[in-house]
Amino acid sequence: MNRRRITSRVRIQLLGFLMLMGLGALGLKLWWIQVAHGQEWTSQLRGSSQATVRIPSVRGEIKDRNGVTLVQNRASYEVDFYLPEMVKGYRERIGQPPVTEYRATINGMPKDLKEPDIIKIVNNGIVPRLNDLDLARDYNAGRLQKHYRNDTEVPFSYVKDIDFPTLAKFSEHDVGLPGVELALKPVRSYVYGGLAAHILGYVGMPNDIDKEDAKKFTFYQGDVEGKSNIEKIMDEYLRGKPGVRYLRRNAKGTIDGVLREDPPQQGANVFLTIDARIEAIADEALRAVSRAGAVVVDPNNGNVLAMASVPSFDPNTFIPSIKAKDWKALQKDEGDPLVDRAISCLPPGSTFKLITALAGLRGTKNIAGAKYSCGGGVSYGDHFFRCWVAEKHYTHGTIGLADAIKVSCDSFFYQYGNAAGIQSIDHIGKMLGIGEESGLQLTGEQTGNMPGPEWMQIHHPQERWSQAQTANVSIGQGYTLVSPLQLAMAYATIANGGVCYYPRLVDKVLKQDGSPVLDQQGNSAAPPPRVRSDLRQEISPDHIELVRKGLWKVVNEDGGTGGRARLKDWVVAGKTGTAQATDRGQEENVAWFVCFAPFDHPKYVVAVMVQGASGHGGEVAGPIATRILERTLALDEGKFDMQVAWLQPAHHANPLQLIKSVAYNEKGGNLGGEDEETADQSQATTAQMASSDASPDVEPEADSQGKVRKRGAAVARAVPAATPAPRNFFQKIFGIGRRQAPAPPPPPPSNRRRGTPPR
Repeated sequence: MNRRRITSRVRIQLLGFLMLMGLGALGLKLWWIQVAHGQEWTSQLRGSSQATVRIPSVRGEIKDRNGVTLVQNRASYEVDFYLPEMVKGYRERIGQPPVTEYRATINGMPKDLKEPDIIKIVNNGIVPRLNDLDLARDYNAGRLQKHYRNDTEVPFSYVKDIDFPTLAKFSEHDVGLPGVELALKPVRSYVYGGLAAHILGYVGMPNDIDKEDAKKFTFYQGDVEGKSNIEKIMDEYLRGKPGVRYLRRNAKGTIDGVLREDPPQQGANVFLTIDARIEAIADEALRAVSRAGAVVVDPNNGNVLAMASVPSFDPNTFIPSIKAKDWKALQKDEGDPLVDRAISCLPPGSTFKLITALAGLRGTKNIAGAKYSCGGGVSYGDHFFRCWVAEKHYTHGTIGLADAIKVSCDSFFYQYGNAAGIQSIDHIGKMLGIGEESGLQLTGEQTGNMPGPEWMQIHHPQERWSQAQTANVSIGQGYTLVSPLQLAMAYATIANGGVCYYPRLVDKVLKQDGSPVLDQQGNSAAPPPRVRSDLRQEISPDHIELVRKGLWKVVNEDGGTGGRARLKDWVVAGKTGTAQATDRGQEENVAWFVCFAPFDHPKYVVAVMVQGASGHGGEVAGPIATRILERTLALDEGKFDMQVAWLQPAHHANPLQLIKSVAYNEKGGNLGGEDEETADQSQATTAQMASSDASPDVEPEADSQGKVRKRGAAVARAVPAATPAPRNFFQKIFGIGRRQAPAPPPPPPSNRRRGTPPR
């Protein structure tokens, strides 16, 4: 009996012990979850009740060397569709969403797939409500469907860059549609319109999104990227750091508000060597003709002070995206406004005689004292190469180098060039950057040709180099192709006494706190001036001065071919040139003039090239170059004030019209006589035009499924200079209130994008 009682008690105790052990294990498990890993579970719970949106970074500004802002940011509002939220909202409010079938290739095999019909969802569930508020707009349904299929995590931009009245209407009415958001985004504003458009370039959306980065966010808004020129070259420094917006989800999983926001950070500011005033001077002077390029450089360091090209374009038309019709218009324009003629390569004509002259002055070749007779031309093989004076029925007689430069005697340089030898001409040309890359990395930049026997073997193996080929090269014809930028740097070398610099376009890159930006190697993001070569190692200073004297004679002595460039207050030296080129299958004359001043202490070198000239280099390009040079020198002395203002793109109604001569209405300081040098007709080389290969963000036209029967008129695109008053981080970036930019442009054609409605 007692034994049974003891056994029963043991069993009860054992059962109690087991129960206590179970309760302890349960308590330990609760502690493990709630205390040890409580933060982890809390974070997961919070994550399931919120969504994250990547906020695009804010790009830094682009300024000229004096701090004048050329490119800045402005606030742009747009309407974005968050397509997954839209599908979810349709399912909750209406029921099962419509489905569409499509064929896709999976693992190399075609397969029929199904997905929600996003077009019907938008047209039936979203557009009617927007139409009630006169906010519905036509869109491209095909693009919407493709976006939903491939870029679900990226908001679809329904309407971009809306104007202030439309913004006010969105703010006044609670649209109340899932997945429809009003977004504030920073977009580029090119302050002076067409001014320096070919240098600055433009931006656009990237062709592909970073999938790994996109996985970190519920919704991904990518940064715009530089598509051409400075915007592209300096993209890594101009880009800032993105921000994050945390959105709250309600119990049904629908987004219904904003929890908080980590604002984006602005990128570095890029300061160019360009002087906006000199750029405006060059742009104004070039508008006297229809197709031309001009470059102004400082011969003492290689800094590019201006680089202009006509016709031009307004980069603001690319922001936020360019309309398909506007893009087609630019591409079809006969003047090719996207072509940067300052870095395009064409036959240089007699301006190339500078290189030929130097080639005969090298130590071993030294034919500085040689004189040659001009009998109206020279024969090589079975071809007679005429001097340009032959059609005038006189000759230049027997002359030396300086006078041959002065009168631009072709006969002299045929013989002088062959005496110097093509190897020496080729060597000097490459030392001066002819046929070489400039190092600026500008979009579409051409290297041109510095032809010689080796070049001929590669490009024209069926031909053999001959004295006739050397004669052609000696006067800047044949296969020789040079850009205004290359010629400017070559003449800068003679202007400063023999040091050839690489051209330099970026002066400094500064963070927002003013400290310099360094590259990955720890060096300055804007390298200092670089020397390409030093002619003084091969040519004595006295012989370099002989060439300088010849360029002085061109402008300042009677009989010089550049007498029109003579100025009253400054001594100018330079060289004319007229050549023939083939562009798009059409042969035409190309007029050149390159000059520098003041002669004793040069500060500026100006190179001008004009396509489609029926007149000579001195008649067409000369007046343009000297207008730029005269006004720039007067600017230094406080005698001229160039106002930098908004510029419409340069455009002529008939861009292919031939130009006989250029004359400005106002009285200038030109004192010289007429130029008579004509182009050599022996060969018209095909020009290398620097057309942009950048692919902009083109906004397609609305298709049939995206046509909306809307009650209101078409939405107007916001004027780039007008900025609605922001209420957060963007106050610091865009300024306070609605204020006018320095030079208000006319409103460019438009569109809109996502963020948080004003609260």
